[in-house]
Amino acid sequence: MRNIPYNRTAAVAYARRWAWDRNPAYYNFDNIGGDCTNFASQCLYAGARVMNYTPVMGWFYLSLQKRTPSWSGVEYLYNFLISNKSVGPYAHVVSQAEALPGDIVQLGTASGDFYHSPVITAISPIILVAAHSDNALDRPLYTYNYGITRFLHIDGVRTW
Repeated sequence: MRNIPYNRTAAVAYARRWAWDRNPAYYNFDNIGGDCTNFASQCLYAGARVMNYTPVMGWFYLSLQKRTPSWSGVEYLYNFLISNKSVGPYAHVVSQAEALPGDIVQLGTASGDFYHSPVITAISPIILVAAHSDNALDRPLYTYNYGITRFLHIDGVRTW
């Protein structure tokens, strides 16, 4: 296995292209819990170009029926990115000051339940994000109502 750089430019370009629309190659989860993490995964895939086809614990999307929970679930995506030692993107939690465009920020309640996964599109000096469910492009992070955040810095991508 080898490490390759995560293409932040491609991830952000994808976020900008699809923030207000839905890519027909992917199911729209808006009516079954929200599309935010599905959109975040699409952006990650645009920057990684590699999926992890490990059943259940990997990170991939082939169809609504053939995908892993990490593709569209907030906590599952976090768990995959933080613990992934195999193929695909991997990340660690950083402070807001260390976050970069192309990274994921997850929003949660004060009690620690995370529910939203916007993609960072710019830092100017405030953090701007793109998201689905409540569609947004270059929305200031501070305009969301949340109790806590966690910033997932994409360190790189592993491939064969």
